Amino acid sequence: MSYVDGLIAAVPTANREKFRKHAESAAVIFKENGALSVVECWGDDVPDGKVTSFPMAVKLKEDETVVFSWIVWPDKATRDAGMNKLMSDPRMQPDVNPMPFDGQRMVFGGFNMIVQA
Repeated sequence: MSYVDGLIAAVPTANREKFRKHAESAAVIFKENGALSVVECWGDDVPDGKVTSFPMAVKLKEDETVVFSWIVWPDKATRDAGMNKLMSDPRMQPDVNPMPFDGQRMVFGGFNMIVQA
């Protein structure tokens, strides 16, 4: 089955268009390096929690929106190779395509897909 990278991040609401452009540019590079699909979602109905929540996980500030994203890869080996290439790609360098959010508060991980319906 496929391998999935997932992440959530807090993006300044005023940077929505900057984030969209950043994500579109990055998606092209992910796909050039083996990703099957890239999905970027702008938070719309993301409630605060009492014990845990998306906003709590990224330490969401009042002027920010939660973004939920995932990248589907054919397998982990393709993902590992693709991510290595991506990190050295000049188009992904901060001076060319800066992240329009605080990457230190991003939560991410790689997942083995076990059910797809």
